[in-house]
Amino acid sequence: MSSQKSRFSTTDQEIMLGLARESIEYGLQKGGVLPVDPELYEGDLRENGACFVTLKRSGQLRGCIGSISAYQPLIMDVADKAHGAAFRDPRFPPLRKNEWPGLDLHISVLTPLQEMQFVSEADLLSKIRPLQDGLVLEDGRYKGTFLPVMWEQLPTAPEFLAHLKLKAGLTVDHWSPRIRVWRFQAESIKA
Repeated sequence: MSSQKSRFSTTDQEIMLGLARESIEYGLQKGGVLPVDPELYEGDLRENGACFVTLKRSGQLRGCIGSISAYQPLIMDVADKAHGAAFRDPRFPPLRKNEWPGLDLHISVLTPLQEMQFVSEADLLSKIRPLQDGLVLEDGRYKGTFLPVMWEQLPTAPEFLAHLKLKAGLTVDHWSPRIRVWRFQAESIKA
């Protein structure tokens, strides 16, 4: 969400968006995940990468699936997460053919996680960069992730952190010395 130059060329962005659409259409027609050969792609698309794919209708979430760690070529992750957003998000029933037209598609390509160092909640809040950082918060078995795009709904660091705690299954006033937080950035690619 920063104003930095895109890491991806316009062509690479179009390839990712096209492949995400193709993956969803493949799932609607054949039921499985689109097979992707990363050897057919170049540069960053072949490198291991992590992404989230979000589907919305009229601004309302319809599906979102992603990975915070890079474990497969980015182009394969895009196809897999597009299929997941359409058919495997447990908050929604699988996408039906009549729902597909008119859905907005958004890909967020993540940077590697960087663990944050802090001594208190106030210290953590002072280090969070609004409109730039996505966060992963973990306390024991509780874990939550917010992409940087969530700053549009939660514009202050205290709001962002409080809602992230809720997403993780904690209370907004929860604090413990075991809390760990990682930051990352995401490049947004929209149709």
